[in-house]
Amino acid sequence: MAQTSGAFDLSAMRPAAAAPAGGSYVTEVTQESFEPTLRKSIQYPIVLEFYSAQAPESANMGAVLTELANAAGGAWLLARMNIDAAPQVVTALQIRAVPMVVGVLAGQLVPLWQGSMAKEDAARVIGELLKMATGNGILGKAEPQGPLADPADEPVEDPRYTAAYDAMGQGDYASAEQAFRALLDQNPADATAKVGKAQAGLLARVAPLDPVATIAAGDRPGAAVDDILAAADVEIASGQAAAGFARLINAIASHASAERDRLRVRLLELFDTQEPGDPAVLTARRNLTTALF
Repeated sequence: MAQTSGAFDLSAMRPAAAAPAGGSYVTEVTQESFEPTLRKSIQYPIVLEFYSAQAPESANMGAVLTELANAAGGAWLLARMNIDAAPQVVTALQIRAVPMVVGVLAGQLVPLWQGSMAKEDAARVIGELLKMATGNGILGKAEPQGPLADPADEPVEDPRYTAAYDAMGQGDYASAEQAFRALLDQNPADATAKVGKAQAGLLARVAPLDPVATIAAGDRPGAAVDDILAAADVEIASGQAAAGFARLINAIASHASAERDRLRVRLLELFDTQEPGDPAVLTARRNLTTALF
């Protein structure tokens, strides 16, 4: 599977939605709901599983993917399609054997694997898909589908965020940030817009960086503040929020005056890329207070 250069895994940053009792991130797709479901991949990654009751391997693969999808908590949506009831899709996609699993990003199909795959290997391949999603600005989080996983019950996309998410999908992070900022001007309490603006700003900063070199520069003894800031950005964008926060807090404790303030301001900006109740944020806020006073 191809991988986007310089991609970062922001799945841990995506705003979460509370799942109802018995909720899951798995939906059954029919020929009628196939295209509407795939259109949602402009907001979040979709893993599309083609299966058949006549293929013994399908049941096991479906169970593995369901477990992974629900454990991911909405970082991606599992869409399952029974090929026995979808002859038009089978013909259009030339499906010859199942189970077959593909990713969907911004409406485009990304081949993943055919046949059975161990849970650990499936998780690794899907992780690569999430990195591709991040590299293409697809940062949204799937909503829980409910106990019946009925596509008709899926939440309707809020049109207020369409322009911002479209800009992210095109890699235009400056326009996405501007769109989210406009929403915040209208409603400063808009939590989704606040997170989106912070994430767009982070993506714009990390897009041109080499993750390995950036972390190495930030780890050097006596590293410059710019290198420390960049390394923390990379860690946050890679899903290592606690590490990124700790890096900045340690630097705040060891710097003074203007440099210290630059580090503090960036830390507060990065807090906004996470949910307010995220344990990493709560811990970092307490540690920041200790570092400052």
